[in-house]
Amino acid sequence: MLPKPTRRQTILRLALPIIAGMLSQSLINLIDAAMVGSLGEVPLAGVGIGGYAMFLITALVFGLSSGVQAQTARRHGEEAWADRAVPLNAGLLIALATSVPITALCLWQALLALINQDPAVNAVAVEYFRWRVVSLVAVAMIFCFRGYWNGIQQTGIYLRIILVMHAINVAASLGLIFGYLGLPAMGAAGAGAGTSLSLFAGLAIWALLSRRHAVGSGFLAGVPRPLTFVTTLRLATPHSFQQLWFAAGYAVLFWILGQIGTASVAVGHVLVNLSLLLILPGVGLGMAAMSLVGQAMGREALGDAHRWGWEVVHLAWLCLAALALPMALFPEAVLGLFLHDPALVALGRLPLQLTALMIVLDAAALVLAQALLGAGANRTVMTTTLGLQWLVFLPLAWWVGVGLEQGLLGIWWVQLAYRCLNSAWFAVIWQRRRWQQLEV
Repeated sequence: MLPKPTRRQTILRLALPIIAGMLSQSLINLIDAAMVGSLGEVPLAGVGIGGYAMFLITALVFGLSSGVQAQTARRHGEEAWADRAVPLNAGLLIALATSVPITALCLWQALLALINQDPAVNAVAVEYFRWRVVSLVAVAMIFCFRGYWNGIQQTGIYLRIILVMHAINVAASLGLIFGYLGLPAMGAAGAGAGTSLSLFAGLAIWALLSRRHAVGSGFLAGVPRPLTFVTTLRLATPHSFQQLWFAAGYAVLFWILGQIGTASVAVGHVLVNLSLLLILPGVGLGMAAMSLVGQAMGREALGDAHRWGWEVVHLAWLCLAALALPMALFPEAVLGLFLHDPALVALGRLPLQLTALMIVLDAAALVLAQALLGAGANRTVMTTTLGLQWLVFLPLAWWVGVGLEQGLLGIWWVQLAYRCLNSAWFAVIWQRRRWQQLEV
C-alpha cells in the first residue's frame, strides 16, 4: 500500500485536471451569457431555456462516461492492457446508435414552448437549441473518450483538450453572433453554432489522440462482444436516468419557489448556481475516486478500494470547507455580487450560510456516489439519489415552504437535512461493502 502522503498526491494528480476542466466549463458558460446578453433580454432568456433543454437531452447519454470509465479502470487494475479500450469501442457505437435518432427527433419537434410560453423567447430558444442538438453525437462520444482516459489515470488530457475547445468556442461564437470576419451574423443562434463547432473539433482531437496512443489497448480493433455492450448499457443507463431526473428535480424546486414569490425564485437561482459551482471540486475528486476504486478492485485489493473512498472524502471535506468559508462568514458580501436589492440580500443571508454548510456535508455523497460507480453499483447510486430527492426532499420542501408558509428559509432548512441524510446513507452503503461483490 502507498504511504499516505503519496496516496494524497495520487488523488490530487487525478482530480485537479478534472476540477480545472469543470470550472473552466462554468466560466465559459458565463462568457457565452455575457456575449448573448449584449443582444438584449429576449435572446438571453431564449439561450437560457435552450441551454437547459440541451442539458436535459445530454443527460440521456451522460452515463456513457461512467460506464466506460468503470470498465476501463477495472481492466487497467487487472493489467489486461490489450482490452482496456474495448469498453470505449462499445461506448462509441452505443453513442452513435442513440444520439442520431434523438437528434433527428429533436430537430423535427423542439417542444420548448412547454418550458416558456413567450413566443419571442421560444423562437430564440428553438433556433439555439436546434444548433446545439446537432452536436449530441459529439457530446456522447466525448463522454466515452473522457471515461477511457480518466480510467487509465490520464486525466490531464481532458483539461488540455477542453481548453482548446473553449478557445474555439469563444472565437467561433463571437464571429457567428456578430458577423465578424465575413461570417454570417446569426445572433443568439450563433452561440449555439459556435458551441457545436467546438464540440466536433474536440471530438476530432480525442479521436486522433486515441488513434495514436490507444490502438495497443484495443481501440478500433473490432466490434466488441455482446457482453461488453450489455455491461456498458447496464452501467450507463441508471446513471443517465439519474442525471435526467436529478436535473428535472431542480425544475420542480424552482416551481415550488415560484409558488412563494418572485423574490424567492431570484434568490434561489443565485443560491443553487453558487452551490452547483462550488461542489465541482467534490465531483472532480469523486471522479478520481471512481478510477482508483475500479483499479483497486481489478487488482482484487478490496481493502485498498475501501480506503480510497474515505481518503478522497477527507480531502473533499477540506477542499469544500475552504470554499464554503467565505459564504458562511461574509454572506452579504457574496450575495452583493449577484443581488443589488438590499431586501433580496437580507432574504438570502441565512439560506446562503446554510448552503455553505450543505456543501461541506455533501462531500461524502459526492465522492462515495462516484466511487460506487467505479465499483459498478450504478443502480444503487440511482435509487438512492433519486429516492431521497423525489420521495423525501421535494415533498418536504413543498410542505414546509408552501404548506406551512415557511418560505425560502424553510425550504433551505429541509435541504440541509436532506443533504445530511444523503451523505449518511451513502456512507452506510460504502461501509456495508456489498459493492465489493460486483462484477464489471
